Amino acid sequence: RAMAAARRRAAVGLGLAGAACALLGVCLLLAGPAIVKEQVVKNVRIDPSSISFGMWKDIPVPFYLSVHLFEVLNPNEVLEGGKPILTQRGPYVYRSEFRYKTNITFHDNDTVSYVEYRKLFFQPDLSNGTEDEYIVMPNILMLGASVMMENLPNFVKLLLSGALAGLKQEAFMNRTVGDILWGYDDPLLDTINTIVPGLIPFKGKFGMLIGFNNSNSGLFTVYTGMKNISRVHMVDSWNGLKKVNYWRSTGCNMINGTAGEMWPPFMSPTSLEFYSPDACRSMTLVYEQSGEFKGVPTYRFVAPKTLFANGTDYPPNEGFCPCRQSGIQNVSTCRLNAPMFISHPHFYNADPSLVNAVEGLHPSKEHHALFLDVHPMTGVPMNCSIRLQLNQYLKQVSGIIGYIEGSVLKQFYTSLVLIPSILDYLQYIFLGLGVPQLPGAVPPDVQGFALALVGACEALAGPFLLPDEVPLAYQPLLPAVCHLQIAEVALCPCHLDY
Repeated sequence: RAMAAARRRAAVGLGLAGAACALLGVCLLLAGPAIVKEQVVKNVRIDPSSISFGMWKDIPVPFYLSVHLFEVLNPNEVLEGGKPILTQRGPYVYRSEFRYKTNITFHDNDTVSYVEYRKLFFQPDLSNGTEDEYIVMPNILMLGASVMMENLPNFVKLLLSGALAGLKQEAFMNRTVGDILWGYDDPLLDTINTIVPGLIPFKGKFGMLIGFNNSNSGLFTVYTGMKNISRVHMVDSWNGLKKVNYWRSTGCNMINGTAGEMWPPFMSPTSLEFYSPDACRSMTLVYEQSGEFKGVPTYRFVAPKTLFANGTDYPPNEGFCPCRQSGIQNVSTCRLNAPMFISHPHFYNADPSLVNAVEGLHPSKEHHALFLDVHPMTGVPMNCSIRLQLNQYLKQVSGIIGYIEGSVLKQFYTSLVLIPSILDYLQYIFLGLGVPQLPGAVPPDVQGFALALVGACEALAGPFLLPDEVPLAYQPLLPAVCHLQIAEVALCPCHLDY
C-alpha cells in the first residue's frame, strides 16, 4: 500500500506539474508576444533610459568606406576621339573609428535633433594600394568648370582658355590617390573664381571627398518613438527643412523615411525608405528575400531598377531631370551645378549604352548591387552594402580650349584687343561730333573726315576682324585713329604662357 500511495502522490505531482506547465505555456502563448513587443518598444525608442540609447548616440560598429578609382589607360587616344579604356584601381579602404552624435536636443513634439560626425582613417592592410600611388584620370576641376561655363558669354570662355594655357592645364592629370580624394592645391581654382566669382564657392584645395572626412551630414530632427513607436527614427526635418528644393517636383523633394541608421520595429516585407544627404534625395528599397546573418533573421531590401531610371522610363523620376540615359541621376543641382551624376558601380542596372561607351566595365549584381539586411523585429540593420558611383559628365564646350589658335585666336584678339582699343577712341570721336551744335563750328571737310573715321571704326567692330581683314579704304586710318600698329602685329598659333 505504501508503494501504491507513493505512486499516486507522484502521479498527482506530475499531473499538477504538467497542468502548471500547460498553464504557463498558455500564458506565454497569450502574453509572450505582448511582453516581447513591450521590451522591444522600450529599448528601440530614443530614450536616455533605454538600453539602445548609448548605441544610438555613439555607434559602436565600425563603418568602412571602400573607394575604387578608374584609371584611363589611353588618354592620348581619347583626346583624338578614341574609346576610353579603363582599369579599376583599389579598393582604398577607410575605417570610421568615430561616428558620434552631438548637440542632442529633445523637443516637446516627440522629436530629437542631433548632428552626427564622421572621421575616417586609411586602412593599408585592407586596401589594394597606397594613397601615394599615381593614377591617370580626367582633370575633374578643369573639365567640370568648362561645362559649368558653357552658357556664359564668349569673352568669359576666352579668358578661361587663356588661363588654362597659362597654367598648363591638360584634360588628363596624373596625381596620387591621396590628392585625388582629399585635395591638392590648384591655382586654377582661384583663377576660376576670379573670372567668374562664386562659380566654385570654396578656396584652397580641390578633391573628390575633401568635404567628407571630419565632417557631419547636417542637422537631423527625428521622432523618438516615445508617443508612437511606428514613427521612431523617421525624419521630421533635415537642416530645418521639411523638404529640399533641389528637384523639379514635390515628390522628388520630399524627405522620407529615416536617416538610414535604424528603422521602426516590426517591419513588414514590403519596402523601406531613408534620406541620404550625400545623394540629396530620399531612396526607397524594396523587399527581396528573408535570410539570416550569423543566426539572426533578416529581411533583405535592395534597390529597384527604377531607382536611377530617367523620367521617360519611370515618370515619377521626371522631377530629377534634366535626365540622360536610365541608370544615372543628375545631381548637379545639389553639387554647385557641377556636371555630376550618381549611379550604381560599373553602371549596373543602367542603359547598356553607358557600359558600351568605354572598355573595362563589368557590371554584376554580386559586386555592384546595393542592399540592406535588417532585423525585422527591431529595425536594426545587421549587414549592408551601400554601393554608389560618382560620375562626371564631359563634353566639348565651344569656345574653351587648352591652347589658342585659328578662329579662336581671331576671336580672342578681336574681343580683348581690337574692340577695346576702338571703343577707347570712339569716345573722343563722339565728343568731337558733338561740337557742331553751333552752326559753322566745324568746317565741312573736318566733319567729313570725322565721319570717315567713325565708319572705319564701325567697320572694325564687325565680328572677328583682324587688321588684314579691314577694308583697304580704311586701313591707312587705323594706326592714327585706333592705335593699331599693323606692321608690328604678329599673331602666331602658339600656347600662351603667363
